[in-house]
Amino acid sequence: MTLSMYHASVPVFLRALHNLQHVLRRGEAHAEARKYDPSLLLQSRLTVDMLPLTRQVQIATDMAKNGCARLAGVEPLKFEDNETSFAELHTRIERAVEYIKSFRPDQIDGSETRAITLKTRSGEQHFEGQSYLLHFVIPNLFFHCTTAYAILREAGADLGKSDFIGKA
Repeated sequence: MTLSMYHASVPVFLRALHNLQHVLRRGEAHAEARKYDPSLLLQSRLTVDMLPLTRQVQIATDMAKNGCARLAGVEPLKFEDNETSFAELHTRIERAVEYIKSFRPDQIDGSETRAITLKTRSGEQHFEGQSYLLHFVIPNLFFHCTTAYAILREAGADLGKSDFIGKA
Protein backbone atom coordinates (compact mmCIF):
# COMPACT_ATOMS: atom_id res chain seq x y z
CA MET A 1 0.00 0.00 0.00
CA THR A 2 1.34 3.43 -0.88
CA LEU A 3 1.17 6.53 1.25
CA SER A 4 -0.68 9.35 -0.48
CA MET A 5 0.53 12.95 -0.42
CA TYR A 6 -2.64 13.89 1.46
CA HIS A 7 -2.03 11.30 4.18
CA ALA A 8 1.66 12.23 4.39
CA SER A 9 0.73 15.87 4.95
CA VAL A 10 -2.69 16.79 6.36
CA PRO A 11 -2.85 14.33 9.30
CA VAL A 12 0.79 15.07 10.18
CA PHE A 13 0.18 18.83 10.12
CA LEU A 14 -3.01 18.57 12.19
CA ARG A 15 -1.38 16.42 14.85
CA ALA A 16 1.64 18.72 15.09
CA LEU A 17 -0.57 21.80 15.51
CA HIS A 18 -2.85 20.11 18.07
CA ASN A 19 0.20 19.08 20.07
CA LEU A 20 1.67 22.58 19.75
CA GLN A 21 -1.54 24.01 21.15
CA HIS A 22 -1.37 21.57 24.07
CA VAL A 23 2.22 22.59 24.77
CA LEU A 24 1.23 26.27 24.73
CA ARG A 25 -1.55 25.60 27.22
CA ARG A 26 0.91 23.88 29.54
CA GLY A 27 3.31 26.83 29.26
CA GLU A 28 0.57 29.33 29.98
CA ALA A 29 -0.62 27.29 32.98
CA HIS A 30 2.96 27.18 34.29
CA ALA A 31 3.20 30.97 34.25
CA GLU A 32 -0.17 31.36 35.95
CA ALA A 33 0.75 28.81 38.64
CA ARG A 34 3.99 30.72 39.30
CA LYS A 35 2.01 33.98 39.36
CA TYR A 36 3.76 35.83 36.59
CA ASP A 37 2.32 37.34 33.44
CA PRO A 38 2.08 34.55 30.82
CA SER A 39 2.77 37.10 28.08
CA LEU A 40 6.37 37.26 29.30
CA LEU A 41 6.84 33.81 27.77
CA LEU A 42 5.74 35.02 24.35
CA GLN A 43 8.99 36.93 23.82
CA SER A 44 11.18 34.22 25.36
CA ARG A 45 13.78 32.60 23.17
CA LEU A 46 16.35 29.87 23.61
CA THR A 47 19.25 32.12 22.67
CA VAL A 48 19.61 35.71 21.53
CA ASP A 49 19.88 34.88 17.84
CA MET A 50 16.75 32.72 17.73
CA LEU A 51 13.19 33.88 17.21
CA PRO A 52 10.84 34.23 20.22
CA LEU A 53 8.01 31.86 21.11
CA THR A 54 5.35 33.90 19.30
CA ARG A 55 7.29 33.79 16.04
CA GLN A 56 7.94 30.05 16.41
CA VAL A 57 4.17 29.45 16.58
CA GLN A 58 3.52 31.78 13.65
CA ILE A 59 6.05 30.00 11.45
CA ALA A 60 4.81 26.54 12.47
CA THR A 61 1.24 27.43 11.49
CA ASP A 62 2.46 29.02 8.26
CA MET A 63 4.41 25.90 7.34
CA ALA A 64 1.37 23.68 7.79
CA LYS A 65 -1.30 25.87 6.17
CA ASN A 66 0.93 27.10 3.35
CA GLY A 67 2.21 23.57 2.76
CA CYS A 68 -1.33 22.32 2.14
CA ALA A 69 -2.18 25.21 -0.13
CA ARG A 70 0.95 24.91 -2.25
CA LEU A 71 0.56 21.15 -2.59
CA ALA A 72 -3.03 21.78 -3.69
CA GLY A 73 -1.87 24.40 -6.18
CA VAL A 74 -3.74 27.30 -4.57
CA GLU A 75 -2.62 30.59 -3.09
CA PRO A 76 -2.07 30.21 0.68
CA LEU A 77 -4.35 31.98 3.12
CA LYS A 78 -2.46 34.93 4.63
CA PHE A 79 -2.25 35.53 8.37
CA GLU A 80 -1.12 38.91 9.71
CA ASP A 81 1.48 37.76 12.29
CA ASN A 82 0.17 40.22 14.87
CA GLU A 83 -0.52 37.92 17.84
CA THR A 84 0.40 39.34 21.25
CA SER A 85 -1.25 36.88 23.66
CA PHE A 86 -1.67 33.18 24.23
CA ALA A 87 -5.36 33.54 23.35
CA GLU A 88 -4.44 35.02 19.98
CA LEU A 89 -1.91 32.23 19.33
CA HIS A 90 -4.59 29.65 20.13
CA THR A 91 -6.95 31.38 17.71
CA ARG A 92 -4.24 31.37 15.06
CA ILE A 93 -3.67 27.65 15.48
CA GLU A 94 -7.43 27.00 15.34
CA ARG A 95 -7.71 29.07 12.13
CA ALA A 96 -4.83 27.13 10.60
CA VAL A 97 -6.40 23.80 11.61
CA GLU A 98 -9.74 24.74 10.07
CA TYR A 99 -8.01 25.85 6.86
CA ILE A 100 -6.01 22.63 6.65
CA LYS A 101 -9.16 20.57 7.24
CA SER A 102 -10.77 22.31 4.26
CA PHE A 103 -8.42 20.51 1.84
CA ARG A 104 -9.66 17.29 0.29
CA PRO A 105 -7.46 14.35 -0.68
CA ASP A 106 -8.18 14.90 -4.38
CA GLN A 107 -6.66 18.41 -4.12
CA ILE A 108 -3.33 17.18 -2.71
CA ASP A 109 -2.93 13.63 -4.02
CA GLY A 110 -0.95 13.58 -7.22
CA SER A 111 1.07 16.65 -6.23
CA GLU A 112 4.34 14.71 -6.01
CA THR A 113 5.74 16.41 -9.13
CA ARG A 114 3.88 19.74 -8.86
CA ALA A 115 6.32 22.63 -9.35
CA ILE A 116 6.49 24.80 -6.26
CA THR A 117 8.50 28.02 -6.10
CA LEU A 118 9.09 29.93 -2.87
CA LYS A 119 10.35 33.47 -2.72
CA THR A 120 12.72 33.84 0.21
CA ARG A 121 15.15 36.49 1.42
CA SER A 122 17.96 34.59 -0.28
CA GLY A 123 16.14 34.19 -3.59
CA GLU A 124 13.77 31.70 -5.12
CA GLN A 125 13.69 28.07 -4.09
CA HIS A 126 12.31 25.51 -6.52
CA PHE A 127 10.80 22.18 -5.49
CA GLU A 128 8.67 19.38 -6.75
CA GLY A 129 5.74 18.61 -4.45
CA GLN A 130 7.18 15.51 -2.79
CA SER A 131 10.55 17.08 -1.99
CA TYR A 132 8.79 20.26 -0.84
CA LEU A 133 6.71 18.23 1.62
CA LEU A 134 9.39 15.82 2.85
CA HIS A 135 12.48 18.02 2.77
CA PHE A 136 11.12 21.51 3.47
CA VAL A 137 7.66 21.66 5.06
CA ILE A 138 7.81 18.74 7.50
CA PRO A 139 11.33 19.51 8.81
CA ASN A 140 10.48 23.21 9.22
CA LEU A 141 7.15 22.46 10.90
CA PHE A 142 8.80 20.20 13.44
CA PHE A 143 11.77 22.52 13.95
CA HIS A 144 9.46 25.36 14.98
CA CYS A 145 7.16 23.14 17.08
CA THR A 146 10.21 21.68 18.81
CA THR A 147 11.70 25.11 19.43
CA ALA A 148 8.41 26.35 20.94
CA TYR A 149 8.38 23.28 23.19
CA ALA A 150 12.02 23.85 24.18
CA ILE A 151 11.41 27.53 25.01
CA LEU A 152 8.58 26.60 27.36
CA ARG A 153 10.45 23.64 28.82
CA GLU A 154 13.50 25.81 29.48
CA ALA A 155 11.20 28.32 31.21
CA GLY A 156 10.20 25.57 33.62
CA ALA A 157 6.89 24.39 32.20
CA ASP A 158 6.01 20.86 33.21
CA LEU A 159 6.40 19.28 29.79
CA GLY A 160 7.63 15.91 28.66
CA LYS A 161 8.11 14.00 25.46
CA SER A 162 4.50 12.76 25.51
CA ASP A 163 3.27 16.39 25.50
CA PHE A 164 5.21 17.02 22.31
CA ILE A 165 4.35 13.75 20.57
CA GLY A 166 0.75 13.52 21.78
CA LYS A 167 -1.44 10.47 21.96
CA ALA A 168 -1.79 8.11 19.03
